[in-house]
Amino acid sequence: MVKTDKLSQNANKVKAKTAFIKDWTRCIKRDYLLYLLLVPFILYYVIFVFKPMYGLQIAFKDYSLFKGIQNSPWVGFKHFIDFFTGTYFLTNLKNTVLISLLNIVVGFPMPIILALLFNEVKSKKFKAIGQTVTYLPHFISAVVVAGIVTNILSPESGLINGIIKLFKGEPIYFLTKPEYFRTIFTSMSVWKEAGFGSIIYTAALAAIDAQLYEAAYIDGASKWKQLIHITIPSILPTLSIMLILRIGRLLEVGYETIILLYQPATYKTADVISTYVFRSGIIDGNYSLASAAGLFNSAVALVLVISSNTISKKLSENGLW
Repeated sequence: MVKTDKLSQNANKVKAKTAFIKDWTRCIKRDYLLYLLLVPFILYYVIFVFKPMYGLQIAFKDYSLFKGIQNSPWVGFKHFIDFFTGTYFLTNLKNTVLISLLNIVVGFPMPIILALLFNEVKSKKFKAIGQTVTYLPHFISAVVVAGIVTNILSPESGLINGIIKLFKGEPIYFLTKPEYFRTIFTSMSVWKEAGFGSIIYTAALAAIDAQLYEAAYIDGASKWKQLIHITIPSILPTLSIMLILRIGRLLEVGYETIILLYQPATYKTADVISTYVFRSGIIDGNYSLASAAGLFNSAVALVLVISSNTISKKLSENGLW
């Protein structure tokens, strides 16, 4: 009897597996054009994301360009120890976290506010113009944006210093003052990305059932109460996911823009882990140390995403998985 039961169980497993393969094959044949659309994205991740992971071993080797990855000697966690005990580690970590937190506190709500404002605009023409104007900065190169900021803050011909001079004040060299850098960088980032970031929230708002607002209006609910009790709860899943993703990028600051704006005088508040990786790897040629710092960034990002997703699931039952 025992043997018969095992044979029947194995037979059932084989049948289930065969049925699954047939269903999967049928789906591929039916929707093969949709699956073909995935090919470019899969190739992108394979070539530019998964394949470069082979180079992560550089962080554990004394890498030499002439010897190559395979022939470079293993040194274990030496470069991680050098990175953690280095002169710049605490300063870079502090600057990275502070700039990222400032971006989250100021930059995360702005696209939501923009989307809510656009959602209340009745004129389609005005709404389209407003959205276009706020989306455009996203498509401007970081080099151009940095140039605009530099010109606006110029002590000689800049708009801000022009206003200061108008009121008989002394011009301020903003980009050489460490205390102003974080505010300048955050303001520039918000101006550049807030409009484009509002697209996701605009789509989430468009998906809300209009009958909910009609029922609330009939019950005498004001616009503010409709916002609190209908709009915000309806887009809460989107807010949770976007916040989790934002927290996961806590140590990833837009180093390209920082490199374009900072200088030795502002290293105290402007130098972050990403710019340190750039200087160590590209300028100084210390690829192993740069790889160790980059791997540390990625490991922290992974921990932050998992932690924030777990907390979000417990508090709001919404998460990435």
